[in-house]
Amino acid sequence: MNATRILLAQRQPMIRFVGKRVIPSQIDHTPHAHPASPSQSLPESFASYRQKAQQHGPLNRSSSTFAGAIGAAPGAALGPVEPKDGFYFDRAELPARFQRLAFTEAEIEAIESGGASLFA
Repeated sequence: MNATRILLAQRQPMIRFVGKRVIPSQIDHTPHAHPASPSQSLPESFASYRQKAQQHGPLNRSSSTFAGAIGAAPGAALGPVEPKDGFYFDRAELPARFQRLAFTEAEIEAIESGGASLFA
C-alpha cells in the first residue's frame, strides 16, 4: 500500500496547459446567426419564423378549413392520396413477380426447428 502512495505522488498528468487559467472579463452573449446559416441573419421574432418554417409541409395554413392549426382537420379532409405512376404504397399492389412468396411446409419446419430438420 505504501508503494502505491509513492507511485501516485510522483505521477504527472500527460496534458499540459499553457498559461494561467483566467475567465474572460468580456463575453459577448448577443445572439448571432450560425456560421453555416444560408441567410446569415436572425429572424425578427419566433412568430415570423413560424410563418416561413416547414415541417413535412407548411406549418402555416391560410385556409379556413384548417384554422391555422396542425391537426385541426381530419386527414380525409386533405383529399385523396394516390401514388404517382410506377409508385406503390404496399407490396401487395406490385406485379406478381415482385410480391412475397408463400413459405413451403419444408421451409416453415426448417425455421421452427432452427435448421435442425434439414439434417435429421
